[in-house]
Amino acid sequence: MSSEVRKLVERYLPDFPIIHCGKIYRDTSEFMNISYGDVIALNGLHYMVFRDEAERRFGMEDPKYWVKRCQVLETGERCILKLVFYESFPMKIGPFVIRCHRSAEKEGRILDLVKDDLRFMQGVPMKDEKGNLVRVLKLIRGKRLDVAVGAIPVDHRTYFHEFFPEILEKFIGSCEAIAFLHSHGEKHGDIRRDHLWVESGTGEYRWIDFDYAFDFFENPFGLDLFGLGNILLFLVGKGHHTSQKMRELRFGEDVFNALPPEDFSLMFHYRLVNLRKLYSYIPEELNRVLMHFSVGANVFYETVDELLEGLYPCLDLVSRP
Repeated sequence: MSSEVRKLVERYLPDFPIIHCGKIYRDTSEFMNISYGDVIALNGLHYMVFRDEAERRFGMEDPKYWVKRCQVLETGERCILKLVFYESFPMKIGPFVIRCHRSAEKEGRILDLVKDDLRFMQGVPMKDEKGNLVRVLKLIRGKRLDVAVGAIPVDHRTYFHEFFPEILEKFIGSCEAIAFLHSHGEKHGDIRRDHLWVESGTGEYRWIDFDYAFDFFENPFGLDLFGLGNILLFLVGKGHHTSQKMRELRFGEDVFNALPPEDFSLMFHYRLVNLRKLYSYIPEELNRVLMHFSVGANVFYETVDELLEGLYPCLDLVSRP
């Protein structure tokens, strides 16, 4: 136990169990060693670590040991600290292989770029004593967009006519936010439905997690576009329609027999894109936007502006029962 941490806790967090007081870290390079009860010192403030963050995907929790849930001892503010973690891996989309990697510097640039723009998470990049770029992030009170949509307790027809028009309008705003990044030469890098949050109280959509970068020479912003297409597909369908999901929804064999490979996602071949074959009330114009992300697509969107050009007219169409 560090006597320095103990003194800080006794002063600022007297209810914290002293037995769990750990060390003070001014160098965050070995983030795996930093855990509950430790304190990270940055720019004159002290951040008490409570736990590692985790992402829940595919029914499993994926710990993020480089992301710490903290409290600033001097102010009592809760926040998230993202420490430097180097990772790279290839991703395959159709015939393309894309190299993806994490970049603390890139996320720091974007945080500076989107300061006070509440379409995005907010935070401040700062360096520890060893020069590691730590991102101090404000918490977003709310829930993931996919969780919010999945919790709407109605059938698809009711959802599509009564809830989806507002969801589409807000999603278009989120696409415009990504277009703003691209206009400044930046990419989100990891656009997924769990990286778009619905803020409690305001209901606004906000993007999180900007530390992924990618090299896609055929289209510098292509991976962001496919990410937007995947989210749109989820929102239109009120979930992704795999063979298993369609059977759970009691679609018959006649429907399955009418779905060639071209009707499925280029990125995830088991997800149906041609949703109009299941729900005839989906406007052709909206379905046409979705089909740009299918195996059968002859033309792909090259910019978010092109995607938006296809989506804007759909706002009037989906509001008609």
